[in-house]
Amino acid sequence: MTVRHRAAAAAALALGLTGALTACGGDDGGSGDRPELSVSGAYIPRPAMADMAAGFLTVTNKGGGADKLTSITTPLAREVTLHTTKGTQMRQVSSLDVPGGGRLRLSSGGDHLMLTKLTHKPKVGEKVAFTLHFATSDAVKIKVPVEPMTYRPKD
Repeated sequence: MTVRHRAAAAAALALGLTGALTACGGDDGGSGDRPELSVSGAYIPRPAMADMAAGFLTVTNKGGGADKLTSITTPLAREVTLHTTKGTQMRQVSSLDVPGGGRLRLSSGGDHLMLTKLTHKPKVGEKVAFTLHFATSDAVKIKVPVEPMTYRPKD
Protein backbone atom coordinates (compact mmCIF):
# COMPACT_ATOMS: atom_id res chain seq x y z
CA MET A 1 0.00 0.00 0.00
CA THR A 2 1.45 3.38 -0.97
CA VAL A 3 1.76 6.30 1.41
CA ARG A 4 -1.04 8.10 -0.46
CA HIS A 5 -3.39 5.08 -0.12
CA ARG A 6 -2.57 4.72 3.61
CA ALA A 7 -3.32 8.41 4.22
CA ALA A 8 -6.63 8.15 2.34
CA ALA A 9 -7.60 5.00 4.28
CA ALA A 10 -6.71 6.65 7.61
CA ALA A 11 -8.75 9.74 6.71
CA ALA A 12 -11.75 7.61 5.71
CA LEU A 13 -11.50 5.59 8.93
CA ALA A 14 -11.28 8.76 11.05
CA LEU A 15 -14.25 10.29 9.25
CA GLY A 16 -16.29 7.11 9.69
CA LEU A 17 -15.50 6.92 13.43
CA THR A 18 -16.41 10.59 13.91
CA GLY A 19 -19.77 10.02 12.21
CA ALA A 20 -20.43 6.90 14.31
CA LEU A 21 -19.62 8.71 17.56
CA THR A 22 -21.83 11.64 16.59
CA ALA A 23 -24.70 9.30 15.75
CA CYS A 24 -24.34 7.62 19.15
CA GLY A 25 -24.66 10.97 20.86
CA GLY A 26 -21.36 10.70 22.71
CA ASP A 27 -20.87 12.39 26.06
CA ASP A 28 -19.99 15.83 24.77
CA GLY A 29 -22.59 17.66 26.88
CA GLY A 30 -24.78 18.29 23.83
CA SER A 31 -28.46 17.45 23.94
CA GLY A 32 -28.53 15.41 20.70
CA ASP A 33 -32.10 14.33 20.13
CA ARG A 34 -33.37 15.51 23.52
CA PRO A 35 -35.28 18.73 24.14
CA GLU A 36 -33.44 21.47 26.04
CA LEU A 37 -36.15 23.87 27.20
CA SER A 38 -36.16 27.35 28.71
CA VAL A 39 -39.01 29.81 29.28
CA SER A 40 -38.91 33.57 28.77
CA GLY A 41 -41.15 36.59 28.28
CA ALA A 42 -43.94 35.26 30.50
CA TYR A 43 -46.67 37.64 31.67
CA ILE A 44 -50.34 37.89 32.59
CA PRO A 45 -52.22 41.05 31.61
CA ARG A 46 -54.23 42.36 34.58
CA PRO A 47 -57.55 40.59 34.10
CA ALA A 48 -60.69 42.62 33.40
CA MET A 49 -62.85 39.93 35.04
CA ALA A 50 -62.47 38.46 38.50
CA ASP A 51 -62.65 34.82 37.35
CA MET A 52 -60.62 34.64 34.12
CA ALA A 53 -57.20 35.71 32.82
CA ALA A 54 -54.91 35.06 29.86
CA GLY A 55 -51.25 34.09 29.96
CA PHE A 56 -48.42 34.47 27.48
CA LEU A 57 -44.85 33.14 27.30
CA THR A 58 -42.21 31.67 25.02
CA VAL A 59 -40.71 28.19 25.37
CA THR A 60 -37.37 27.92 23.54
CA ASN A 61 -35.95 24.51 22.69
CA LYS A 62 -32.21 24.50 22.03
CA GLY A 63 -32.15 20.71 21.81
CA GLY A 64 -32.60 18.56 18.75
CA GLY A 65 -35.67 16.68 19.95
CA ALA A 66 -39.22 18.01 19.95
CA ASP A 67 -41.47 18.09 23.01
CA LYS A 68 -45.03 19.09 23.85
CA LEU A 69 -46.37 21.49 26.45
CA THR A 70 -49.12 19.36 28.00
CA SER A 71 -50.37 21.48 30.91
CA ILE A 72 -49.70 24.37 33.26
CA THR A 73 -50.57 24.53 36.92
CA THR A 74 -50.74 27.61 39.14
CA PRO A 75 -52.20 28.41 42.54
CA LEU A 76 -53.92 31.41 40.88
CA ALA A 77 -56.38 29.29 38.87
CA ARG A 78 -58.21 26.03 39.36
CA GLU A 79 -57.94 25.41 35.62
CA VAL A 80 -55.44 26.43 32.92
CA THR A 81 -56.23 25.49 29.33
CA LEU A 82 -54.10 25.67 26.19
CA HIS A 83 -55.59 27.38 23.13
CA THR A 84 -54.55 27.69 19.49
CA THR A 85 -55.69 30.51 17.26
CA LYS A 86 -55.95 30.16 13.48
CA GLY A 87 -57.24 33.34 11.86
CA THR A 88 -60.18 34.31 14.04
CA GLN A 89 -60.86 30.75 15.27
CA MET A 90 -59.74 29.85 18.80
CA ARG A 91 -59.91 26.29 20.09
CA GLN A 92 -58.79 24.44 23.18
CA VAL A 93 -56.13 21.74 22.67
CA SER A 94 -54.58 19.08 24.89
CA SER A 95 -50.98 20.06 24.05
CA LEU A 96 -48.85 22.49 22.05
CA ASP A 97 -45.74 21.49 20.09
CA VAL A 98 -42.28 22.72 21.06
CA PRO A 99 -40.18 21.93 17.96
CA GLY A 100 -36.57 20.79 18.23
CA GLY A 101 -34.29 23.77 17.67
CA GLY A 102 -37.32 26.07 17.69
CA ARG A 103 -39.80 27.74 19.97
CA LEU A 104 -43.42 27.83 21.06
CA ARG A 105 -44.66 31.39 21.34
CA LEU A 106 -47.87 32.13 23.23
CA SER A 107 -48.90 35.71 22.50
CA SER A 108 -51.85 38.08 22.46
CA GLY A 109 -53.91 37.34 19.35
CA GLY A 110 -52.20 33.96 18.87
CA ASP A 111 -51.80 30.73 20.77
CA HIS A 112 -52.28 31.41 24.49
CA LEU A 113 -53.22 30.18 27.97
CA MET A 114 -56.60 30.71 29.58
CA LEU A 115 -56.70 30.75 33.38
CA THR A 116 -60.21 30.17 34.74
CA LYS A 117 -61.79 29.91 38.17
CA LEU A 118 -59.23 32.34 39.61
CA THR A 119 -58.60 32.16 43.36
CA HIS A 120 -58.29 35.97 43.38
CA LYS A 121 -57.99 38.84 40.90
CA PRO A 122 -54.24 39.52 40.60
CA LYS A 123 -52.90 43.07 40.71
CA VAL A 124 -50.24 44.70 38.54
CA GLY A 125 -46.79 43.93 39.95
CA GLU A 126 -47.85 40.64 41.55
CA LYS A 127 -45.75 37.57 40.65
CA VAL A 128 -47.64 34.33 40.04
CA ALA A 129 -46.05 30.85 40.26
CA PHE A 130 -46.51 28.65 37.17
CA THR A 131 -45.35 25.07 36.65
CA LEU A 132 -45.12 24.02 33.00
CA HIS A 133 -45.51 20.31 32.31
CA PHE A 134 -44.12 18.63 29.19
CA ALA A 135 -44.56 15.25 27.50
CA THR A 136 -40.90 14.24 27.91
CA SER A 137 -38.98 17.01 29.70
CA ASP A 138 -38.98 17.76 33.41
CA ALA A 139 -41.44 20.37 34.68
CA VAL A 140 -40.27 24.00 34.59
CA LYS A 141 -41.20 26.40 37.41
CA ILE A 142 -41.34 30.13 36.76
CA LYS A 143 -42.65 33.34 38.36
CA VAL A 144 -44.95 35.28 36.04
CA PRO A 145 -45.49 39.04 36.50
CA VAL A 146 -48.91 40.63 36.22
CA GLU A 147 -48.69 43.56 33.80
CA PRO A 148 -51.12 46.38 32.91
CA MET A 149 -53.89 45.42 30.45
CA THR A 150 -52.22 47.56 27.77
CA TYR A 151 -48.78 45.94 28.15
CA ARG A 152 -47.18 44.73 24.92
CA PRO A 153 -43.77 43.06 25.14
CA LYS A 154 -40.93 44.17 22.91
CA ASP A 155 -39.97 41.40 20.48
